[in-house]
Amino acid sequence: MTIQEWFDAYGESHQNPTNKLIHWICVPVIFFCVVALLSLVPLPLPISVEINLAQVVLVFASLFYIKLSWKLAISTILFALACLSLAEYISEAGYNLFVIAFSAFVLAWIGQFYGHRIEGKKPSFLKDLQFLLIGPAWLLGFVYKNLGINY
Repeated sequence: MTIQEWFDAYGESHQNPTNKLIHWICVPVIFFCVVALLSLVPLPLPISVEINLAQVVLVFASLFYIKLSWKLAISTILFALACLSLAEYISEAGYNLFVIAFSAFVLAWIGQFYGHRIEGKKPSFLKDLQFLLIGPAWLLGFVYKNLGINY
């Protein structure tokens, strides 16, 4: 599928303005929470480099985005790096990253399902799990359109 085909399929269950607004809030929060929670899982390496599960997963997610649109991939990768940095900052500031990320994750999913209840349609990821990666790109697609950037 092309990026536009993914966006069109995703957009079918995201027509209601309230549901769209909820997605503008909840999708980035969920993305951050997943990155933050995965960043808490260190991966043992035989060398002195520290790496975590979020970094590995984001490499594969970035490859998915690059395959669909290198222009959108740039923004998604930058957002992913910002999420990693924010997670690290929260941890280093002494806050419990797990509690914050898990709580926000649950609340954001409640918001998402409420939005889909308003919409009257099931979330797209119930058809295909890849839609979990399409959501953030779909939002960035709107930003690109408003800036006059083709993706």
